[in-house]
Amino acid sequence: MQNIVILAGNIGQTPETRTTQGGTSITTLTLATSRPRYSEGRVVRDENGYRVQDTEWHRITCFNGLGKTVQQYCEKGMKLLVRGRIHYTKWTDAAGVDRYGSEIIAETVDFLTKAKQAEDEDPSFIDDEDDQS
Repeated sequence: MQNIVILAGNIGQTPETRTTQGGTSITTLTLATSRPRYSEGRVVRDENGYRVQDTEWHRITCFNGLGKTVQQYCEKGMKLLVRGRIHYTKWTDAAGVDRYGSEIIAETVDFLTKAKQAEDEDPSFIDDEDDQS
C-alpha cells in the first residue's frame, strides 16, 4: 500500500518556520493547484473565451533541512513540485466539537521557477544555466 502525493503549483504565502520544544524545525506553506472546470464533458469557458479554472489550496509541511531550504529560497508566487504523503489529523476544539484536517508532509521539493537569492549569497557565484551562449 502506498500514500503518495505529487503536486505542482504556486506558493500562496511566504513560508513560515517554527521550532518545537524538542528542536524539530517545521516549515509550512500553502500551495495552489488549478485545473480546468468541466461541465457535461466539456471545458467551461468565460465570456471572453478563456478556460475557467478551479483552484485548490493545499497545506504543505516540511521538516528540518528540507524546511530550512524552503524557508531560505522560496517566496510567494514561486512554482514548486512537491512529492510527499497525505496526513490526516483529528482534534476536539474548545467547544467539544470534533474537527478534522489534512496536510501534505513533503519528502522532496523541486523549484520550477528560479529560487530567490539568500541575503548572504554573492550573485557572482550562482550558476545560471540560462546564460549559455
